[in-house]
Amino acid sequence: MTEQIQPLGSLEAKVMDASWDCEDSFLSVRNMLQRLDDDLAYTTVMTVMNRLYEKGLLRRRRSGRAWVYRPSMSREAFTAATMSDVLKSAGDRRSALLHFIADLPSEDADALRQLLGKPGGS
Repeated sequence: MTEQIQPLGSLEAKVMDASWDCEDSFLSVRNMLQRLDDDLAYTTVMTVMNRLYEKGLLRRRRSGRAWVYRPSMSREAFTAATMSDVLKSAGDRRSALLHFIADLPSEDADALRQLLGKPGGS
């Protein structure tokens, strides 16, 4: 994705989490209200879902008179794009990467070594 990922507000993040949990299904606003275990107004959730559609994070299609939504990318793709955007904003990318890697738990560092094709071990 070439566009910059816009940060999510707390309700947007809850809606996206619920959408990713059902990413193979289109959800209506009513479905989302049921999943969100909050005391929210229908119009509030509808507005948030429409905003996420406008940001490119949800796709939508008509189902009768209502819109139904599903994620436009996986949770992992969103996380990777967010990480990439943060890295782009660093003054010194190499230094930022080094700090990031230094703070990784050992299992994540091992997975990264494996992905990069380097031998593991300390």
